[in-house]
Amino acid sequence: MLTAVAVCTGVSCAVAGTVGVIRVIDGDTLDVGGTRVRLHGIDAPETDQTCTTARGDIWRCGAWVSQTVAARFAGKTASCVSLDTDRYGRMVARCQVDGQDIAANLVTDGLAFSYRRYSDAYVAVERKAAARSIGLHASRLQSPAEFRKSRARAQAAPDGACRIKGNISSNGTRIYHVPGQHHYDRTRIRTQKGERWFCSAAEARAAGWRAARR
Repeated sequence: MLTAVAVCTGVSCAVAGTVGVIRVIDGDTLDVGGTRVRLHGIDAPETDQTCTTARGDIWRCGAWVSQTVAARFAGKTASCVSLDTDRYGRMVARCQVDGQDIAANLVTDGLAFSYRRYSDAYVAVERKAAARSIGLHASRLQSPAEFRKSRARAQAAPDGACRIKGNISSNGTRIYHVPGQHHYDRTRIRTQKGERWFCSAAEARAAGWRAARR
């Protein structure tokens, strides 16, 4: 159930937030009673982002954060105060569950970072978490913001005429997708893993890639 939180002054009354049951989208984004909410002042790894341990092991830290946040808050009722609306139309808000600031909880346990570009509210909390090497602070990772930029650059074809996507599957199979095929739009090119763009199907085949079956 969705309930508006209102702030009223005299005869005027403006909706300033929302109250509702939480569905976790990722480490810093929630659905609260059906309203998409981006938590203000923090940034968490993207779900497909990886981290590297001190021993050099790569692990799926983004998925771990999303799963941990879901285990901690999904199904609970949050009260959110809206501060802004982002470019994706999401409410940017501070949210609480049982009087606890969700964002502060995540930063305290090393599940998210202070997003200094927009707020310094959680800088001190992050420093304490880093000093304890808790959560994400025990691994090396690209900042979530830089990861998103890198991913966006990787998705942009370097040459407008070379739009064939050379993808490598989880079992190492090299498959190319041409525009209009079933999986083309959702196929991401990770150049750091050896994936690449091709200018023609013939070029892809010559490089050892096979055509996608659909």
